[in-house]
Amino acid sequence: VQLQASGGGLVQTGGSLRLSCAASGRTFSGSTVGWFRQAPGNEREFVASIRWSGGTTYYADSVKGRFTISRGDAKNTMYLQMNGLKPDDTAVYYCAAGPRYIITDPRVRSVVGYDSWGQGTQVTVSS
Repeated sequence: VQLQASGGGLVQTGGSLRLSCAASGRTFSGSTVGWFRQAPGNEREFVASIRWSGGTTYYADSVKGRFTISRGDAKNTMYLQMNGLKPDDTAVYYCAAGPRYIITDPRVRSVVGYDSWGQGTQVTVSS
């Protein structure tokens, strides 16, 4: 499956962006899909994920209350609404898809839990 992330850009502190991820060749049904980010010199870190069936969501503490992950009406699209952006949110954002996990499986928050990755979209937040 190929994933295409889009929607990144340059915003000021406190601004908003909406990232999109579209899959080609399959739908997200029965999957866990998520967003990760990587800043220069840092490891790729978990941002948010959602179990497509049932809609259970997971968030990193650093984005909880500011970011919202959601499923699109089309079963091959998902979104990340980012509000209240901060300079620390500056990174390349990647969407990813993996198998369906039980609600308590820690792999929903881990890079190792996903086997399909998009190419990344740059988000830059100016102070």
